[in-house]
Amino acid sequence: MCGRFTRYHSWRDIHRMYELTDSEEGRNTEARYNIAPTQEVLFITEGKDGYQKVREGRWWLVPSWAKEMPKYALFNARSEDAAEKPAFRDSFKSKRCLIPADGFYEWTKAEDGGKDPWFIHLPDQQPFSFAGLWAYNPALDITSCTILTAAAQEPMKRLHDRQPIILDPTVYDAWLDPATPVPEAKELLVHDLDGELEFYRVGREVNATRGGTDHAGLIGPLNPQ
Repeated sequence: MCGRFTRYHSWRDIHRMYELTDSEEGRNTEARYNIAPTQEVLFITEGKDGYQKVREGRWWLVPSWAKEMPKYALFNARSEDAAEKPAFRDSFKSKRCLIPADGFYEWTKAEDGGKDPWFIHLPDQQPFSFAGLWAYNPALDITSCTILTAAAQEPMKRLHDRQPIILDPTVYDAWLDPATPVPEAKELLVHDLDGELEFYRVGREVNATRGGTDHAGLIGPLNPQ
């Protein structure tokens, strides 16, 4: 499960993660601390001449064949069966992507009945890439993407039974390559960094996405030591 994530590193830091052209280095993208489904996000796809390409689209997949906006949740896709599901099958075959981030949130139920948010990140809060799928719907003129998830492992299973797949950089090229067969692409998903994740509690302000709730204070520890 991945319902919110962050991307606050500078674009220069993100640029180093991929094989992008020099023209992509000058992007002036604002830091974001509370990205929610249906919002616009940047993602990386296969490009031309050995380079990769930056695209922008809606975080909630709209299949290429859809005649209207999907009403059911398509911001996450289960890696176990995404290659067979009609909503994701075409994208898994030839439109795989990487979604840059540096953290994400998960929630646990509190004694008062509310939900306590946790900020999850890699050591030193280094940027990373979610494994994703993308699509372009010509009828609706919408570019979109989704994040692949898997069964949680330690330490994430202490918070939830699912987690987004954070790909090891060594498999970026093969994952993005449309020529990589589906069976091989599925095997690439086990090459992840999810076992390295760390987390801490943050304030409940992050629970709201309306009213411009998106600032650096959201990822501050609830009880800093």
